[in-house]
Amino acid sequence: MKKTFISIFCILTLCSFIACGNKNKKNMEGTVLLLETSMGDIRLRLFDDTPKHRDNIVKLAKEGFYDGTLFHRVIKDFMVQAGDPKSKNASDTATLGSGDTGYTIPAEFVYPKYFHRRGVLAAARMGDDVNPKQESSGCQFYIVTGKKFSEAELDGLETQLNQQKLQATFDRLARQHMKEIFMMRKTNDTIGLKKLEDEVFEQAKAEVLAHMFRFTDEQKKAYTTVGGAPHLDGQYTVFGEVIEGMDVVDAIQNVKTGRADRPVENVIIKKVTVEE
Repeated sequence: MKKTFISIFCILTLCSFIACGNKNKKNMEGTVLLLETSMGDIRLRLFDDTPKHRDNIVKLAKEGFYDGTLFHRVIKDFMVQAGDPKSKNASDTATLGSGDTGYTIPAEFVYPKYFHRRGVLAAARMGDDVNPKQESSGCQFYIVTGKKFSEAELDGLETQLNQQKLQATFDRLARQHMKEIFMMRKTNDTIGLKKLEDEVFEQAKAEVLAHMFRFTDEQKKAYTTVGGAPHLDGQYTVFGEVIEGMDVVDAIQNVKTGRADRPVENVIIKKVTVEE
């Protein structure tokens, strides 16, 4: 009797251990999306620390929003983009990419933890000129294929990104003085304009110097060995990653494309299933 009790206890303990292990594994993996495409299946793990993007794409997937849509924009060694509702049953000559849900999602930059290495899932969005808060499209997304970079190329890109940041900061600060600039131009006050320009430039430079863009060691290792699209870092929300089917993504990025980078032969997302 005692022996039987010990055996049962051991079995229950083992079952409990396995159950806990599976639970922990599931929690670690997070929500998974299965994309069944005309070129094969892709599995994506969604990050829990980008909850707005995770919950939105899960909601749309459960509603069947993506079923029948296309990978409408494909650029080799960069990314493959999908999610435009207008791509459903679109004609072969239609220019795609403008379809949306009618809302945007606030940016969720978890940077530099998540960056644009090969295989990540990120949200598409409108440009900074019309979207200064860098909010994401309500439905369009892309998967990074990218390319490998040398350390020298990454150093040069850091310099370029900081220069772009300086220009953007200068423009933003200058817009705060538009009335003054208008009056100085109206009165042909070139001395005043030059003085204001210098002041705004120094203010912009101080802001940028306080928050210089630098790739982390992890980013440099990934971009030199695996590849990616480092010029997008910190500007677009990364909210998941491919866990199965990167070979399918590579096959998609190699298809022949035509106008506006649209594949000549449709690459269809047949169905998106949530595996929770």
